[in-house]
Amino acid sequence: MGATQAAPPGREVPRIPHQRSRPGPRQEYLDAFDEEEGDEGEDVFAPRRSGVAARAPLAAARATAPEPETDADGATEADAVPGKGGGKGRTFTGIAAAAVTTVLAVVVAGQVADGQNGAAAPFRAAPDRVPDTHDTGPALSASPSATTPPYEQAMDRKYPLSETLKGPGTFEAVPGFAKAPGTGRKYTYRVDVEKGLGLDGELFAQAVQKTLNDDRSWAHSGARTFERVYSGKPDFVITLASPGTTAAWCAKSGLDTAEDNVSCDSASTERVLINAYRWAQGSTTYGDDIHAYRQMLINHEVGHRLGYGHVTCTKNGALAPVMQQQTKFLDHDGIHCLPNPWPFPGS
Repeated sequence: MGATQAAPPGREVPRIPHQRSRPGPRQEYLDAFDEEEGDEGEDVFAPRRSGVAARAPLAAARATAPEPETDADGATEADAVPGKGGGKGRTFTGIAAAAVTTVLAVVVAGQVADGQNGAAAPFRAAPDRVPDTHDTGPALSASPSATTPPYEQAMDRKYPLSETLKGPGTFEAVPGFAKAPGTGRKYTYRVDVEKGLGLDGELFAQAVQKTLNDDRSWAHSGARTFERVYSGKPDFVITLASPGTTAAWCAKSGLDTAEDNVSCDSASTERVLINAYRWAQGSTTYGDDIHAYRQMLINHEVGHRLGYGHVTCTKNGALAPVMQQQTKFLDHDGIHCLPNPWPFPGS
């Protein structure tokens, strides 16, 4: 690129009168890229160098470059492209290069602004969803979705399930672990759900843990504490099963649940059976209070596993004992009992 000639000290450089000319590129573009012929072919994106040292590599490269190809008429490739090789060609080439250079400068400036200490900002991938680390085993086939309602709301709902359903008789353990919160006699249990019920196994497992460790339940006054496990050999397995499968497992311990479609503690096996139809639909004795009914189911059947037998209330208008068969009746022998899901309701 040609150097600018400075004026001698103390002597003003004469101003060149303005001359009208046809519209064309601005003078700064022409000055920037209208180089002397020795600079032709210089990379406009490379750092600028001045003097002979800057031109020497270009001259060496030009000495080894092949001659331009000619066509049948003897015209060279430069002749075939309008303006190539001449000053006007260099002018328009320079304008295009300047535009590209400007775009690149804007992009690089944006990257530098985002970076630190003048370095381009690193690529930032969108964060992945945080994994759920609560489960310690394989997920159930129908896991709750992101729109699963809160616990209290879900426990207040009834769910569709046929009273004559007989499932396949195979079970899946609900993944997870729930530590025993108390210091009393510890019981460990696993939660199994029969396959194909379409019920929320995690909700069922949560209800068992909350219910058994409530101070109104068998954990009263720190006497006992209950811990849900996923592996190993627990003290019992509380099992949510279809009516048909419940009847089959209860029959193994000489119990008939088919007549009233009830639950049981199959004492000769490891399983405490909760009838899925009753869990989903409740009973006429509890009406719409399905939440309290489910708590009663858990406390009643686990009460059998702990060694408690059936009893009834003895005073009209009194709360039914949790070991009363409340799914079947609240009234007996002219005495009206009130529904009650807890072994120690006054706590």
